[in-house]
Amino acid sequence: MVNLNPTSSFSLKIEIEIPNRPGALASVMSTIASVGGSLGDISLLQRNLKYSQRELTVDASSTEHAERIVSAVKSLPNVKVLNFSDRTFAMHRGGKIRIESKLPLKSQSDLAMAYTPGVGRICQAIAAEKERVFSLTIKGNTVAVVTDGSAVLGLGNLGPEAALPVMEGKALLFKEFAGIDAFPVCLDTQDTDKIIETVKNIAPVFGGINLEDISAPRCFEIEQRLRKELDIPVFHDDQHGTAIVVLSALYNALQLVCKSLDTVQIIINGAGAAGVAIAQLLRQAGATKIVLCDSKGILCTQRSDLNAQKLKFAVAASGTLADALKEADVFLGVSVPGVVTPEMIKRMAKDPIVFAMANPIPEIQPELVYEDVAVMATGRSDYPNQINNVLAFPGVFRGALNCRAREITTNMYLEAAKAIASLISPEDLDREHIIPSVFDTRVATAVATAVQLAAEKDGVARKQ
Repeated sequence: MVNLNPTSSFSLKIEIEIPNRPGALASVMSTIASVGGSLGDISLLQRNLKYSQRELTVDASSTEHAERIVSAVKSLPNVKVLNFSDRTFAMHRGGKIRIESKLPLKSQSDLAMAYTPGVGRICQAIAAEKERVFSLTIKGNTVAVVTDGSAVLGLGNLGPEAALPVMEGKALLFKEFAGIDAFPVCLDTQDTDKIIETVKNIAPVFGGINLEDISAPRCFEIEQRLRKELDIPVFHDDQHGTAIVVLSALYNALQLVCKSLDTVQIIINGAGAAGVAIAQLLRQAGATKIVLCDSKGILCTQRSDLNAQKLKFAVAASGTLADALKEADVFLGVSVPGVVTPEMIKRMAKDPIVFAMANPIPEIQPELVYEDVAVMATGRSDYPNQINNVLAFPGVFRGALNCRAREITTNMYLEAAKAIASLISPEDLDREHIIPSVFDTRVATAVATAVQLAAEKDGVARKQ
């Protein structure tokens, strides 16, 4: 493993007071660089003849690294650290989202229409024609982001309270990228039946359900049963959002190396929610040679420890991940840090494609194999080709809500992946640019359009 690059995930704000003389600030900057910090903005707070006060933004690679940076600055003679704070914690203070009224209430007549007695007419209209709830309430543009906190990011079973910052963030992304009002729903139960019953009971408020950070294999049953029992889209982003973006990136990566999806040997490491969903979608897109591995190696038919989802992808061959990677064309990692070595990559087929998506530390550091691979992607924002679900879920739900879809179909997933891939023109396609930026404003619209057309074709759209 190599040291991670500093990132804004561990960003600091440091306020310092230094003598107002040439070279004073330079010594601080040099010290920060000497301990591996990445200096960003420098703001002048105030200055007089004797001293100046400045605010520095510094990126670190971990909490411990941030502490070392502050200690190094504090140790400098004639430098006083007035204050320092973690910018990520500061961003989350008080929460990241809020509910606001769309309407001004400035008069008695406003109140009479927005609330009683006028609102009674709206209630009666919906009672007489249930479908009008989509146009006369928030339902038509609102998604519930539901979790039980059992699989928070790569951190494990942290519970509903600790999951709330992630769900808030998801709601923020829905709003920013697709104009969708989403609300976090963190459930204080990890009982499958209770989760399903609760989601069914709150469903009248929402136009869609986004399941998030629910551990496998329970997540499969929860999604499958809710899809059958609700008449609104249910989407497990850890499964299908990941699969859509991986497929879109793979389309373009294969184009670069002049290989086809139906002939390449694909190895997926990680057989949880994301790994199984990726394998399913790749198979539905035309891939024929897929081998899944988990912590015990290849999912083979001789193993007795495989659940129903893993059994679908069991193969006759047995062995380790290293065995599986020999002469493989594609490696897709949705597992844990450091499980792949440079030697394993060198034994892959010519022009290998490697998506090492474990976060924050990938299965193998890109620096170690950059010259040995044709295409490299990770889940991180500080390397090229970030595989990020935000490319998929806002547009998927935007399209589904626009046409009031009853469900989200496999064809909608496939068309979403094609839409994302199509945004990279042949002229722009290269080994460090196989997928659009998460800030590409075309993405959500392109995905929404593709999803809506697919929904109409599949007969699940209520509204044309």
